[in-house]
Amino acid sequence: MSSEWFARTPKPPYYAVIFTSQRNAEGTEAYAETADRMAELATRQPGYLGVETTRDAEGFGITVSYWRDEASILAWRNQVEHAVARKLGRTEWYAKFELRVARVERAYGAPTGDSASE
Repeated sequence: MSSEWFARTPKPPYYAVIFTSQRNAEGTEAYAETADRMAELATRQPGYLGVETTRDAEGFGITVSYWRDEASILAWRNQVEHAVARKLGRTEWYAKFELRVARVERAYGAPTGDSASE
């Protein structure tokens, strides 16, 4: 496991947007291109702190993006290309999805012990 998979977040509080999804089998190439584009765009959004994501062979995935505040999350939600991608997700790419927004109050990690909130 690579430490590059872990987002480097600041000392809390900050916000996490947790997106859990089950992919449909169709549209794999367009989905991958769009996912890469969304990852690129998110890094340019004010308030973006990082992301952690994984998807298994059956298409079940979890993506957690981290944000400075709720205003940053709302701005990302309203970003034009992201709005188009969300619509495609609802209509073409996902059999099911859930989105949750949470405020991170505490964070710590191991084995390095270099978490910002210890």
